[in-house]
Amino acid sequence: MADTLPVDLLASRPALVVGGGRMGLAIAQILAAAGVAVTVVEPSAAMRESAHERLIRIFRLQAQPEERAALVQVVADAGEAPSDVAIAIEAAPENVELKRSIFGRLDELCPADAILATNTSVIPVHRIAARVRDKSRMVGTHFWNPPYAVRLVEVVRSEDTSDETMERTIAIMAAVGQQPVRVNKDIPGFIGNRLQHALKREAIALVQAGVCDAETVDTVVKASFGARLGVMGPLEQSDLVGLNLTLAIHEVILPDLDTSRAPQKLLVDLVAAGHTGVATGQGFRSWTSETRAELQTRLDRTLGGKKGTKS
Repeated sequence: MADTLPVDLLASRPALVVGGGRMGLAIAQILAAAGVAVTVVEPSAAMRESAHERLIRIFRLQAQPEERAALVQVVADAGEAPSDVAIAIEAAPENVELKRSIFGRLDELCPADAILATNTSVIPVHRIAARVRDKSRMVGTHFWNPPYAVRLVEVVRSEDTSDETMERTIAIMAAVGQQPVRVNKDIPGFIGNRLQHALKREAIALVQAGVCDAETVDTVVKASFGARLGVMGPLEQSDLVGLNLTLAIHEVILPDLDTSRAPQKLLVDLVAAGHTGVATGQGFRSWTSETRAELQTRLDRTLGGKKGTKS
């Protein structure tokens, strides 16, 4: 893959990733696997200390050369990174003020031609770019978790993003083995998360209304339409069965679907009670260390060996 990298991302132009958590380190691994030197900025000493071990684990999971982990250095501050980076990717927590402060600093430290990319899942890019002087170089690069297995990257254009920034970012994402898609409007949630959370809204509504329990919702999704989503998207499926059938179904079901404009009470109450999911042992479903491990193993086995195709 390294031979096909754009000229400005060869070894002479390194990359910068801000955030050494699960997503940030995985993004760094993708770049390093393609031969790119990467500096990861992580303020937590504990996270920095564990970074190499976590990085090696990803390389082994992907059956990729572990020696390329040496292309990744982890530092405490962005000021310690090389001054000639070609792209800086922010993978910090989903907090708009935090992200704004990061890009304010990157705007000062990175060369004028460097791409400034945010891995935000839902926040519009233009909100994050508030402190960047040249907003034409700001772009969204929404990776999915885990990015080395789920290869899609939503490349999001804000109203200020230049054509050059879009094209260079798409070329870079494709060259390092990801599958970039264009998002032409800077809307909350972009494409994937709008679809995913529309489904979650209805799923929560079904449980809240007593139609079924959470386990049943998950079973229905996994054992029915979820089983084919990896090979056929929703609009492909509509075309396959006929738009006349889709129209007839919509005329019956759309008036009855949940249209909540705020998070549902069930979700709000669970979070307020501290029942946030796997980490606490209770969310929509109950979790033990065994069921948590089984879920992670299932994910690794299903996604670990999958390789996305390039756009």
